[in-house]
Amino acid sequence: MPFVTLPVRLRRPAVTPVPAAPGPVRRQRLYVIDALRLIAALGVVLFHWTGVDRHPEVWGSTPRHLMPGLHRFGAYGWMGVQLFFLISGFVICMSCWGKTPRQYFVSRVVRLYPAYWVGILLTALVVNHASTVRSDRHPLSISEILTNLTMLERPLGVTEVDGVYWTLWIELRFYLLFAVVAVLGLTYRRVLAFCGIWTILAVITPSTGSKLMDVVFMPQDAPYFVAGVAMYLIYRFGVSPLLLGVVGFSWLLAQNRLHITVGGYEWEVGHPLSWPVMAVISGVAFLTMLAVATGKFGWVRWKWLTVAGALTYPLYLLHQEIGWALIRYGRDLHVRPEPLLLICLAVLLLLSWSVHRFAERPLSARLQRLFDGRPRLLPRTDPPVVPRAAAEADHRPVAPELLLGPTPDGISRDRLPDPRTADRR
Repeated sequence: MPFVTLPVRLRRPAVTPVPAAPGPVRRQRLYVIDALRLIAALGVVLFHWTGVDRHPEVWGSTPRHLMPGLHRFGAYGWMGVQLFFLISGFVICMSCWGKTPRQYFVSRVVRLYPAYWVGILLTALVVNHASTVRSDRHPLSISEILTNLTMLERPLGVTEVDGVYWTLWIELRFYLLFAVVAVLGLTYRRVLAFCGIWTILAVITPSTGSKLMDVVFMPQDAPYFVAGVAMYLIYRFGVSPLLLGVVGFSWLLAQNRLHITVGGYEWEVGHPLSWPVMAVISGVAFLTMLAVATGKFGWVRWKWLTVAGALTYPLYLLHQEIGWALIRYGRDLHVRPEPLLLICLAVLLLLSWSVHRFAERPLSARLQRLFDGRPRLLPRTDPPVVPRAAAEADHRPVAPELLLGPTPDGISRDRLPDPRTADRR
């Protein structure tokens, strides 16, 4: 039987696919964060316009007597600041993940300063020139206004253009602390370690009596930032008992710190505030942000919230002194309190939109281009020395003959006696 050669089908060896390198986690925009920012900002506005009783000339009386119902709610509106801190911890960690230290620095400068500079100029104009500004507010000097432009007026002991700017100094300190992790590179372990170390230092700071530690580690405000950062880790990596423990422990510290924080606000509203009410508001803020972190608000996709979120920062910067001047002007025209509140809010929202649209956005874009035009903020090596720099730094005159080389007999000029000392011998 003859042999028949059959075609042999060679089987290609199986190739194990190489997984792609993990890229940055892409998430849909969290519109609910914009909504929470707006709620926090409106809470602070309500506090200053209806809760504060220390400036009766603004309303012609105290809000407590003019609108007692609104005052009861407005007296707790200051807790919007704590919600801002929770949001800040979450958003800073989210927006800076995977970025270089330079990108982290530039993003914070571009985000904070343009609207702030415009807010300072507008508020200073009102404080110095508006006839309806409160009488106990002294005019600002040019030096005070210029110092405020640094956002460091509080540590420098300079009067703030607007009293609400005190929270920006707290935000700056948080950014500086978080920069330590940003320089090392954000990872789950490093960020978690940052939360633990900061919490420990914030807890022990009051017992040390150190003013420096109090400034750096912010024991009254640290729990909110730490919880916000931990909630972003939940959002990015999923729920874990450890992260839930960090959030819960932070709330326990936060409710304790309320006993200290509340003193200044009770002075402003003119009566005691209820700790159970504050604890409930704080707990609701924590639970709401935790729901954001676990994706419970993914259904919130209203596009208008993007605009609302963009207005919250200018509204926060402008609402107090300018708002009080508007309220006093309206009261002089005998407008009733409730309609006057709505009118002033509409005016401030329109002003905030104008600042955002025509000042903040163009200035931020220009500032971003300015930073992008420089390849690096700090060179890795010293720049070359300009040849004349050394001679200009030394103002002593140089004898001309020392620059002419050797004498005709071959003796170097530097061996000749110095003509400036020869006459003294």
